[in-house]
Amino acid sequence: MKLTVHTFLTLDGVMQGPGATDEDESDGFALGGWMVPLADAAMDRIVADWFEPADEILLGRSTYDMMQAYWSEVTDPDNKVATALNGLPKHVVSTTLTEPTWPDTSVISGDVIDAVAALKAKPGRELQVHGSWRLARTLHDAGLVDEYRLLVFPVVVGQGKRLFDEDAAPSSYQLVHSEILSTGAIHQVLRPRALDLGDFVVRGGKHAVA
Repeated sequence: MKLTVHTFLTLDGVMQGPGATDEDESDGFALGGWMVPLADAAMDRIVADWFEPADEILLGRSTYDMMQAYWSEVTDPDNKVATALNGLPKHVVSTTLTEPTWPDTSVISGDVIDAVAALKAKPGRELQVHGSWRLARTLHDAGLVDEYRLLVFPVVVGQGKRLFDEDAAPSSYQLVHSEILSTGAIHQVLRPRALDLGDFVVRGGKHAVA
């Protein structure tokens, strides 16, 4: 299966708490809900289309809990997101969850890289990650992400959990699709491409352009 990562981002790369003021207040984040004024029908269409090729879902524990609380209550058979999340096999990375209550959920409590590599080796279309910032970073650094699908909003919040951190593995991407929404949000689909490491030097454990 192809591993794809999907998330909403601010211009400064923050993915924390896009949908509600109290969605994720960890680390004192008080700017939740930054996406809401810019949500529109085009965004809904794009997100629904994200789930079309999904065969299995992979989530971090916090995102899993938030998604279960909301989407398990949505029973409209015409809702593509709810149908996918409630009906497809789900895998949650956690060392504390032992008895998941969302049907068809398995827990990854051991080596995440080995477990995800085994899932990718299965036949199927896509193993999809949604949100799950810490998991997304781990998969990026391990070179396991085959495609990013990002909705980038014209908002800067200055703090919060970011998709890539200062020590993220150097990477290069090809833009294979983009769409500008009426609100100014940009949908980007990015695939890894070969990176010439001669363009980078390592100084004190940090990566920099030569």
